[in-house]
Formats: sequence, structure tokens, C-alpha cells
Amino acid sequence: MHTHSIMTNIAIRPALPEDAAHIAHFLEVQWGATVMVSRGRLFDVTRLPAFIAIWDGLLVGLITYHIENGECEIVTLDSIVSNMGVGTALIEAVRQAAEHCWRLWLITTNDNLYALGFYQKRGFQLVAVHRNAIELSRQMKPEIPLIGMDGIPIRDEIELEILL
Repeated sequence: MHTHSIMTNIAIRPALPEDAAHIAHFLEVQWGATVMVSRGRLFDVTRLPAFIAIWDGLLVGLITYHIENGECEIVTLDSIVSNMGVGTALIEAVRQAAEHCWRLWLITTNDNLYALGFYQKRGFQLVAVHRNAIELSRQMKPEIPLIGMDGIPIRDEIELEILL
């Protein structure tokens, strides 16, 4: 198992079975749930492969992903420490895990302006706007709020990708 070293003493490593409880708690705190909807599919994120960022024994970052048909989808990405390279390092770990895939992609919602900027700065391109896709997502996950960040109504899924 290889570990990347980031600016300080933050370690990035694949999630292990014994990390499951910490990951579930982290997802509950960050997202209020351990299930996510993407393009009409419901994922139990705790069952997906993941990489975690550990700093002084604490879980400070998590990325979950799903590989299917030569495509690797980032399902969740969270870091609770800012501007330390954790999110970027987690993406890079998944990119290496997806070396046999032809694309790395993700969905975010139209209100998440921070994520849209973050991913584009890291080479992702906007490839699709799935208009009103959140209506279907709410049928599967009713707790998705109507209003998101900065008071923006949550309506659309925005798809970004990097071709590998």
C-alpha cells in the first residue's frame, strides 16, 4: 500500500474495512446521509471504493468512486481542511486507480459554484447540463433541499470530465 505525502503530515491511502464506521460518520456529518444519487442511480457510498486523508490520526478527507464500463465516476469528494492540497491529492489517487479507464467524471449540482471552480482548475471540463435532473433525484432521495448554496435553487446536474 503506497501513501502519498502532502504538504504537512497528511497521508492519503485506500480505505480499509476497519475504516467503515469512520467513513459512515464522516459522510453523515458532511452530507447528512450515506446515500447519493447521480444520473438517476442511488449509491450506498459506504460500499464504494474510497481513498481517505488522515492527519494526526483524524479523517480529514474522503473520495469515493465507482468504475464501470471503462469510466470512473467520482461520487463524493470532501475535505475538512482547506487549501492544503487534500482534495487534489484524493483526485490524483483515484486517477491512478482508474488508469485503465478512458474517462474520469463526476456530477455536481448547479448551485455548487465552489465545486464547479475547483474541478475546472484541476483540468475537468463541463460536458453536459442535465436540466431538471434533481427532480428524479429527489424521488430517490427526498432530503435533497430545494434551495442550495447562496440561495440558488437546486435543479440541474452538471457533468464534468477529464479524458484519461
